[in-house]
Amino acid sequence: MTVSLSKAIPDFSAPATGSTFSVADQRGKTVVLYFYPKDNTPGCTTEAMNFRDQHDDFVKAGAVVFGISRDSLKSHENFKAKLELPFELISDGDEAVCGLFDVIKMKKMYGKEVRGIERSTFIVDGKGILRHAMRGIKVPNHVDEVLQIVRAL
Repeated sequence: MTVSLSKAIPDFSAPATGSTFSVADQRGKTVVLYFYPKDNTPGCTTEAMNFRDQHDDFVKAGAVVFGISRDSLKSHENFKAKLELPFELISDGDEAVCGLFDVIKMKKMYGKEVRGIERSTFIVDGKGILRHAMRGIKVPNHVDEVLQIVRAL
């Protein structure tokens, strides 16, 4: 089963920095879930810093931000500390959450086909309804666009 626009996302939980992430715990808040390929890579570092730099604006808009990748909690904790991220990172080592959001794709890396996370962002409203799905995104200006959507909800 995968998520669909204008429908409630299934309640799931996953290990995260700080504690365990649970959809049920986020009710009443706009939730931004951004999926990224790998901690400490150039594009993912830039994207995380962009979310960090605008974090106060997301909070003012009533939103919480979570980054998700297949990296381990230890990797996430180091990445979070290094970049001083004010939001939690969800570890999806078994790809359960990635599967739910259908973000695992075949990608070309150095001429080889590899399975990886397609950079994607999902915005869920306070009732747990998926309102926006942005797939195959590019990092420049992405966080600005997400913030505009969140403010309009």
